[in-house]
Amino acid sequence: MDALTVDRLQFAFTATFHYLFPQLTMGLALLIVWLKTVALRTGDPRYSNAARFWAKIFAINFAVGVVTGIPMEFEFGTNWAGFSKASGAVIGQTLALEGVYSFFIESSFLGLFLFGEDRLGPVGHWVSAVMVWLGSWLSGFFIVATDAWMQHPTGYTMTAGGQAQLASFWDLILNPWGLWQYLHTMMGATATGAFAMAATGAFYLLAKRHEKYGRIFVSTGIGTALLASLFLLATGDGQGRNIARFQPITLAATEGLFTTTQGAPIAIMGQPDVGSQRLDNPLLIPKVLSFLTYRHWAAEVKGLNEYSRDVWPDNIPLLYYSFHIMVGLGTIFIAITVICAIWLARGRLYGSRPLLWILLLALPFPYIANTAGWMTAELGRQPWVIYGVMRTATGLSATVSAGNALFTLIGFMGVYMVLGMLWLFLIYREIEHGPEAEEAVS
Repeated sequence: MDALTVDRLQFAFTATFHYLFPQLTMGLALLIVWLKTVALRTGDPRYSNAARFWAKIFAINFAVGVVTGIPMEFEFGTNWAGFSKASGAVIGQTLALEGVYSFFIESSFLGLFLFGEDRLGPVGHWVSAVMVWLGSWLSGFFIVATDAWMQHPTGYTMTAGGQAQLASFWDLILNPWGLWQYLHTMMGATATGAFAMAATGAFYLLAKRHEKYGRIFVSTGIGTALLASLFLLATGDGQGRNIARFQPITLAATEGLFTTTQGAPIAIMGQPDVGSQRLDNPLLIPKVLSFLTYRHWAAEVKGLNEYSRDVWPDNIPLLYYSFHIMVGLGTIFIAITVICAIWLARGRLYGSRPLLWILLLALPFPYIANTAGWMTAELGRQPWVIYGVMRTATGLSATVSAGNALFTLIGFMGVYMVLGMLWLFLIYREIEHGPEAEEAVS
């Protein structure tokens, strides 16, 4: 493998592993606020105990997320010096804001939430939960704003030396690509937190342990997951229209559309054959793609054959499958949550072992869907590291060889494996202790 391939693999591995943790913390932050709000309004200590239990899960994920996130920022300089030199004056703004403001808001108030309940009182403790939520979602905003600039660069000018300079801070922050991407990302994180809570509640109900908390976790998780799944559908539609507007080549690749078509169909199934420029064994719904992207059943959707091969995404099959996995799992989320919500409204969910097992086994699906979603975004941007401005191949560090990058990639894999095992042990221990352990300190 050449240096470009290894550097891309390294960043893909570290970013994918890292994002397993922030997506849960951002989702749980909102749910903890909800639990604390119910506790404050009703005076029911079970909700405070539940919030305290999930705050410990949050803290474990937060710590591992910080540790795994730090190497990524160093990789900009070690592996992607060309990109850093060209874009640092722009994305340095959002990355600095994420570190200086949102990270410290989140970490500081997390400490207050975990250790300051007695001194803060009920209202102060609720405020600390709200600030943790705001800090975590603000952190997500600045990271998404950074990626959005790479997807659709705005608010910059180029110098004669090929370096981007910030021309408008507000154009950078209010990037039309980033607004939909941020909402979609936060809804994905909320779905992860909600399914994690519902799955944990289902586990307790199936095991007949901590059942009063299991009911709280299942009902809260199902309600939140249903809303998040519906908002994922809506925000995904908005982001899809952004792709049609700003990255039409990506749109064609995600649907395996090689030929320009009026009344273009949406592909439910099929296998893209890039060499023959066709979609094998397709299962299509006529005209739906045209309607979803342009709100007109007969609208023309440009195929890949309209564009030069050197601007096609590098790996069209992987992009196609990632997109369809994301959409397919999103559809499954809606189906699961609607059925469980009906059973919950009828008072039959807590005793339905098949549905509880479905909730428990669905736990990995939001992680897979979020990973597939980010793969869709980043594979769709290729072969550009800054879309339409700088190719990925020119963003490398010229002095870092493939061997050096491969050595560090193997090292990251080993270290992250240890971190993953430690994370599993700590999460297992907290779930074994259960939320009733919080009653002794309440």
